[in-house]
Amino acid sequence: VQLQASGGGLVQAGGSLRLSCAASGLTFSSYSMAWFRQAPGKEREFVAAINWSGGGTSYANSVKGRFTISRENTKNTVYLQMNTVKPEDTAVYYCAARRWYSGSWSSSLRDTMNYWGKGTQVTVSS
Repeated sequence: VQLQASGGGLVQAGGSLRLSCAASGLTFSSYSMAWFRQAPGKEREFVAAINWSGGGTSYANSVKGRFTISRENTKNTVYLQMNTVKPEDTAVYYCAARRWYSGSWSSSLRDTMNYWGKGTQVTVSS
């Protein structure tokens, strides 16, 4: 199984960025997908998730209203559209997969994810 995250980079505060995560080696439509992020010196935290059917999404309070998660099961890809970014959004962003999960989401779920990608760096300048 591989989860390949891409789309990170340097962006000015107030700008936008779209991250992608391409999955292979798994039945993508059976997995709920999530984005987590980790800033230097901090624990990995939950950002957003979308359930396996695409019918439900969840967001951390810190990104609600600014970020949007979506998925294309035909392309085995999950996206994170990041708008109105802030310097505090600077982190390495990781995509992760968990099979058949439809419950609530939080940072505590990071140890329950089935698969992780390698991450993509997002840096927001002020």
